[in-house]
Amino acid sequence: MESTNALECLTALAHEHRLALFRLLVQAGSEGMAVGELAGATGLAGATLNHHLNQLRQAGLVADERQGRVIRCRANYNRMNGLLDFLTDNCCAGSADVACAPRASGSCKETSS
Repeated sequence: MESTNALECLTALAHEHRLALFRLLVQAGSEGMAVGELAGATGLAGATLNHHLNQLRQAGLVADERQGRVIRCRANYNRMNGLLDFLTDNCCAGSADVACAPRASGSCKETSS
């Protein structure tokens, strides 16, 4: 991933509602969620929800598919993983230090020096 692509993703995620939407879609897995389900889960009005989803779509973090009258949104895991790879590339200058390695558990605890 290039720096400009990473900035697009980070900019899209740098908003409370968009971050919440993206996290909901990640939690939903490959099935994703219908736009109506997202509206119900977040309490966002239709136009506001659409605005935030469009920002995530433009960054390539969300893709959707029409299923009849329903639009189903899904997190783009390849894009998400690309962003994570970009952020952790050369972590601690490639050191094999275990304390430096990103944690898969979701823990974001800082290590003290």
